[in-house]
Amino acid sequence: MAVASARTAELSHAERIRSVAAAAGSLGLTTAGASYDLIAMHVVDSGRFTLRVPDDTPLAAEVVCAPRGALGALVEFTDIAPVRARDRVRARVTLSGRLTQSGRRDGNVLVLGLDPARAAIHWQGRVEHVDLDEVFRTEPDALAVHEAAMLGHLDDDHRDVVTRLARLAAPEVRRGVVAVRPYAMDRYGFTLRYEYARGHRDARLLFPCPVRDATEVGVQVEALLAQSRRCRGEYRF
Repeated sequence: MAVASARTAELSHAERIRSVAAAAGSLGLTTAGASYDLIAMHVVDSGRFTLRVPDDTPLAAEVVCAPRGALGALVEFTDIAPVRARDRVRARVTLSGRLTQSGRRDGNVLVLGLDPARAAIHWQGRVEHVDLDEVFRTEPDALAVHEAAMLGHLDDDHRDVVTRLARLAAPEVRRGVVAVRPYAMDRYGFTLRYEYARGHRDARLLFPCPVRDATEVGVQVEALLAQSRRCRGEYRF
């Protein structure tokens, strides 16, 4: 039974950008004066990108001293597969615009907002520029903030399930495989990474029905396992 399906089920570029930003614990920020690695300081919500920065940091000083209070900035998110796999970088997201003070403080924290001018995503070897209005009116994927924990649990504790799911790929995908990893997951299904002695290949494995939240994943995985049991032959790697 092949993974391929006539049903197209992929996140839009705008959904993918929002999902990467929602799940990311850190980001890179570049200004004309410096580069920063910021951990657990951002929120993307209701069409707004917000940073919470201690007011005694160089970044806060840059914003305060910027002409007209607006600091040109490039924000970069890197989406990394949460499992051991070759080429773990799945996507890179960039937002460019100007950082400004939001007009409020939270104790010794300066609250900054990004007024974006451009959004882009580097995914599957291509750079796609995405309309900002589309990005900020789109919600993240239903599994975005749960994906890392769920895939890590599947890869660490349920290798038998991964093996059984891997049977659903076409024979030419399975031939010569030495390892399979659950590389990505969204509301439509899994992406499995098939690794060979040289190189790798990804296969999309769709849920019978898209999920609305993380509580529905188990039912869909069981349905896929039922399909796998109907596959003839035994598959080992």
